Amino acid sequence: MLALGFAFFFFKQMMQEDEGTDTMKKIALHVRKGAMAYLKQQYKVVSIVFVVLAAVFSVMAYFGLQNNWVPFAFLTGGFFSGLAGFFGMKTATYASARTANAAKNSLNHGLRVAFRSGAVMGLTVVGLALLDISLWYLILDNCANVGDHDKLVFITTTMLTFGMGASTQALFARVGGGIYTKAADVGADLVGKVEAGIPEDDPRNPATIADNVGDNVGDVAGMGADLYESYAGSILATAALGASAFAAVNTEMQEKAIFAPMLIAAVGVVLSILGIFLVRTKEGANMKQLLGALGKGVNVSSVLIAAVGIMYWLMPEGNWLGISFSVVVGLIAGVIIGQATEYYTSHTYKPTQKVAKSSSTGPATVIISGLGLGMISTAIPVITIGAAIILAYLSAIEFNIAIMTTAQGVGLGLYGIGIAAVGMLSTLGITLATDAYGPIADNAGGNAEMSGLGKEVRKRTDALDALGNTTAATGKGFAIGSAALTALALLASYIEEIKIGLLRLFESNGVETIKVGLTELTKVEIAASSFTDFMTYYNVTLMNPIVLIGVFIGSMMAFLFCGLTMNAVGRAAQSMVEEVRRQFREITGIMEGKAEPDYARCVEISTRGAQREMLVPSLLAIIVPGLTGVIFGVAGVLGLLVGGLGAGFVLAVFMANAGGAWDNAKKYIEEGNHGGKGSDNHKATVVGDTVGDPFKDTSGPSLNILIKLMSMVAIVMAGLTVSFSLLG
Repeated sequence: MLALGFAFFFFKQMMQEDEGTDTMKKIALHVRKGAMAYLKQQYKVVSIVFVVLAAVFSVMAYFGLQNNWVPFAFLTGGFFSGLAGFFGMKTATYASARTANAAKNSLNHGLRVAFRSGAVMGLTVVGLALLDISLWYLILDNCANVGDHDKLVFITTTMLTFGMGASTQALFARVGGGIYTKAADVGADLVGKVEAGIPEDDPRNPATIADNVGDNVGDVAGMGADLYESYAGSILATAALGASAFAAVNTEMQEKAIFAPMLIAAVGVVLSILGIFLVRTKEGANMKQLLGALGKGVNVSSVLIAAVGIMYWLMPEGNWLGISFSVVVGLIAGVIIGQATEYYTSHTYKPTQKVAKSSSTGPATVIISGLGLGMISTAIPVITIGAAIILAYLSAIEFNIAIMTTAQGVGLGLYGIGIAAVGMLSTLGITLATDAYGPIADNAGGNAEMSGLGKEVRKRTDALDALGNTTAATGKGFAIGSAALTALALLASYIEEIKIGLLRLFESNGVETIKVGLTELTKVEIAASSFTDFMTYYNVTLMNPIVLIGVFIGSMMAFLFCGLTMNAVGRAAQSMVEEVRRQFREITGIMEGKAEPDYARCVEISTRGAQREMLVPSLLAIIVPGLTGVIFGVAGVLGLLVGGLGAGFVLAVFMANAGGAWDNAKKYIEEGNHGGKGSDNHKATVVGDTVGDPFKDTSGPSLNILIKLMSMVAIVMAGLTVSFSLLG
């Protein structure tokens, strides 16, 4: 409630700012109407999908393949995820003109308006997630008709299913928003900048309003829904692992393990609010100083949450010092990934400057250089996540390697990994604020350009925009890193759901034994089985061809999904390019500024294209895990999730960083380097940026949702998987 209260406070504070001239207000209104029209249409399509899926889950519950709460939990997860994106986008569309107008006063004023508007998104996401989790815990605690011994496990695994609703909504928001924004962006850049030679966000460009609308629907609504799902998913998966890992100890320890991730998240809210108030800068600040201003707020929040996390060692029972260190490990991993992303994508540093320099020999070398940079940039995040996984695991078992692969050690170690994911996301309130700030600053720059504000104002908004490109890239790296840890925690939670699904079969079938893999087991034996036991029962080893097939399918899914979304952007962009060319050709006086382009037509093309193209890749992510379970069983699904996680994580980092570097290489040249705006070097980097647009804003960011959604679908479909599979 504190998070939502401060979100409302910052929103009201932003609304009190002056929106500027009549022209600025008119442009902002165009963007606002376009964004809301798109979101309304998207929610119509997504609602149909949700109704169908809820009906499927209801049928499964009727036949005893799932518990009766799942359809309702699924719907509320999707509702809150969509609500988080809606509030964030509504704020962003009101904030852009106010940021541009504030930049007339000073750089610091513009930064403060944009950043605190972004904070509305950050605090709304964490506030709604914690509210949803709290409500469901209270409902299930009071209404669930389960024995005391199994009650906490039942509650936490049931709550996990509302994560699927959040994941499904997030994927549609990310994919649809990404296709929308990049279709408009590519059309605006290729025809406006390269062919017509007019500046970015020039009012003569018919696609410029659609481009600004796209920043909001993709990078605000899409990112908000994405990180809502990561945040809630990490807390819920860790709570479920805690309930399982400490079930054999006592109920008090079980409750502490469940509430620990929620308390860490709650403390993170308070410290994020403190960090938000620390963000400020001075007039004439360069890129490093602006990055330092944002970094101050994030870093102070992270250090304080680490200090508070260490206080868990005061708790009298269990290895709470080790668990506290897992929190610190997650935080440090998040900071390292963020810094690495900044290094590879900010034009303050050499990697992106080298991409810009390669433009002297044309667009081909810009693309080659960017691809190479993206591939190299995967090393630090992958090594960091690997180190975080092993350190969090060992911390949770007190570095006792002797029990590392025992049933007890595996349970505690996986709980430590989940806590590390919660630690990484604990300061999401301010981390997401730095990300949502980006599209607000970008729209502010567009508004300043279209409204004809002075050069000094445009210089300030350009500085804020360039900073926003880097924070957006950093935010994507952070989202991908947190997705890897969360997906690993969900993978472990899947086994617990398999166990519950098997126990449910005893109740629905009335049998004495059930065949698990190749072993006949009684209800008592299944209830007493550990994580490692199920690995043995289902023969989950690298020598099992079914596991390997699953790994290959999961790896393929990452590339197939990217290919589908990239082609979707390409097709939508072609329609936009043709429309912009048509308007330049047929509407007399556009280039002279005597006639107004048909902005609404371009908005309509992007909206229609995004709605049509988002369905196939999004539905594929939902269908494949269920189908894999029905054909290959539990072993195949585990292989699928491992393959998707490994390939998806590395591919997402590569795409996000390559796209960010191409974008900022263009910005570097626009600042007057290597010939400046309008030069052949500039045109070469515009082509690179155009290739990078779907990399960093559509396919790359959607991958982190894909790997979590496949895990969530597997968890929800676990009851069906254990009751029927052709080869499992």
